[in-house]
Amino acid sequence: MGSLADPGELDSVAPPPSFDEFQRQTSLMTSCTLLWKELTDHFTSLEQDILKKSEALKAKIQTLDSETKASLKVLEHRENSMNVSLSIALQKVVENKKAAILALDEGVEQPEVDDSTGLLLKLKNFCVKMDSRSFWNFLTVMKKDLDSLRVEIPKALGECVDPPRFVLEAISEVFPEDKREGKNERNNDLGWACVLMLESLIPVMMDPVLGNERKLVTPSVKDKANEIAEIWKKSLDERGGIENVKTPDVHTFLQHLVTFGVVKDEDFDLYRKLVVGSAWRKQMPKLAISLGLGDKMPEMIEELISRGQQVDAVHFTYEVGLADKFPPVPLLKAFLKDAKKAAAAILEDPNNSGRAAHFAAKKEQSAIRSVLKCIEEYKLEAEFPPDNLKKQLEQLEKPKNEKKRPAAVPANKRTRASNGGPMPPAKAGRSTNAYVSSFPVAPAFVRSPPHTQYPAAVPAYASPPAIYGSRSPPYYSPEAAPYPGTPVNYSPYGGYCNGMAPAYQQAYYR
Repeated sequence: MGSLADPGELDSVAPPPSFDEFQRQTSLMTSCTLLWKELTDHFTSLEQDILKKSEALKAKIQTLDSETKASLKVLEHRENSMNVSLSIALQKVVENKKAAILALDEGVEQPEVDDSTGLLLKLKNFCVKMDSRSFWNFLTVMKKDLDSLRVEIPKALGECVDPPRFVLEAISEVFPEDKREGKNERNNDLGWACVLMLESLIPVMMDPVLGNERKLVTPSVKDKANEIAEIWKKSLDERGGIENVKTPDVHTFLQHLVTFGVVKDEDFDLYRKLVVGSAWRKQMPKLAISLGLGDKMPEMIEELISRGQQVDAVHFTYEVGLADKFPPVPLLKAFLKDAKKAAAAILEDPNNSGRAAHFAAKKEQSAIRSVLKCIEEYKLEAEFPPDNLKKQLEQLEKPKNEKKRPAAVPANKRTRASNGGPMPPAKAGRSTNAYVSSFPVAPAFVRSPPHTQYPAAVPAYASPPAIYGSRSPPYYSPEAAPYPGTPVNYSPYGGYCNGMAPAYQQAYYR
């Protein structure tokens, strides 16, 4: 048996903790456990985030490496192609130079412009000689052949020794400043010719190896193009600011920037304002992209919508593929609604009282035609059926068509007698005291029956007094008693005075 514990040792053993102390220690251990778990989760999350960021960074580095290699490969290709491109361009210049010298020496006769072949030969003749002034003078009077010019001018410009310089010299008469003397409103707008030449120059300037990735333009010509752009910008104040610049001038300026590649980042705000101000031009959405305004297109579209130019906004939307963000059908319906309100305002305007209905109809017709064209261009028939719009357009055009419809020739046509007699009777509605028959109107192709066939109750009308002059009354009976004095003798025009009643035209009674 073991020995019993010493009473002194029993006194030194600590007493068991109280219930409160035990509860406190348990709570402390629970808090530590929860804190440990929270810290563990936090650091685990940090570790996962670091791993994800590290993987993303590795992916970006790999992408950057791939892009760098691709860029270096492109640069190497461009560098290697430089000699080939310059060789081809130089050979072309030499050939064009020889052709120009030969043309000047032989004095080539100007071809007749009777078809597309003759037009091309005429244009080439100017280009071979680098005669930009004659080219321009010829072009500005050929607007009626715009479609043919659009096809033939790029071919002709390829015959120039220096096509970019040729174009700048050709349009210098009106761009960047109009230097013409005696200009008038009729011949003032030559922006179409400037834009046509600048657009036609683009394919001519393309690199023979890289295509539109590189333009073949000499540094001196590019500096000149940049100088011209700066002159045009400085002239904005003289023109009254951006709001007062004419759209053809804006179009020429923007096309000039794109053609010669002299776009500047610091001028993006100016380009945006110019594009929005001339947004109705068909080429503006594409020009905006070429100017580098692709990132600003959403806000430009919103600005167009706020200005009531929903149709222009639709064109811009489809150019950049934002039809999901800016659905076209609600925009087109809003455009038609605004046009209807504008037409109603025209009708209410006292200043337009004379032709208010005409102006209001024109407004609605123009809006409907624009929407119909938009529906057709972007294949929106399923979302916006055009049948109702076409019917509305027909209804709006109906009064105009009826007005233009020629009046039918009456059965008894008024012609002057060969013996120099008086004019035949005028229309009944033109005389305030003229008699208008109460009988049903006979069609123009049916001759009225003789007077003897009318009921006896119909009274006979006497001869008119001399106040009619050369006019005969619309209804005359030879049996009637004459007025006192000398009776008026009527020549037998078309049934008058021959016992036949005149056949009145239905239009007289409308």
